[in-house]
Amino acid sequence: MNLPARLEQALSKMYTAFYQDRLDPEDCKYCAVGNICDNRDFWKHFTDLHGSDQLNYLGRLNEEFGKRFNGYSPKELLKTEAVFLKGCGYTFSQGKRLLKPAKKIDRDMMFSGLTAAVDYLCALDGVDNVMELYKGFDLSRGTEKAIRYKV
Repeated sequence: MNLPARLEQALSKMYTAFYQDRLDPEDCKYCAVGNICDNRDFWKHFTDLHGSDQLNYLGRLNEEFGKRFNGYSPKELLKTEAVFLKGCGYTFSQGKRLLKPAKKIDRDMMFSGLTAAVDYLCALDGVDNVMELYKGFDLSRGTEKAIRYKV
């Protein structure tokens, strides 16, 4: 199956991060978009609220100028992160605060977020969801270390 270059690169980075336990929804350098953006955090300045897909002034400015980051526009990056967080179980409170689904994010939750992000990225490029090819994904590979958060 031939995939667009940006999609193949993004999938490779996210899969690698997942298996090396470097996928962390609370760290802007190691979340879905942080990994797509080569573990840099510049993209977080495109919105005022982590997990939101609403562009702020800087995000709109970059969008209007047609900027692309590893092939993705600022709006596409924010939407990818929002989908990833929602897939991990995160929600927004009425006060627009991002709420953690649990004190500890386990591999199953992380995999759900990864699956949601991959589905969205595939849809962006008009490609069938490649996760369908990996129904037997081995979640036990690598360490079973879960990400722990401070309360």
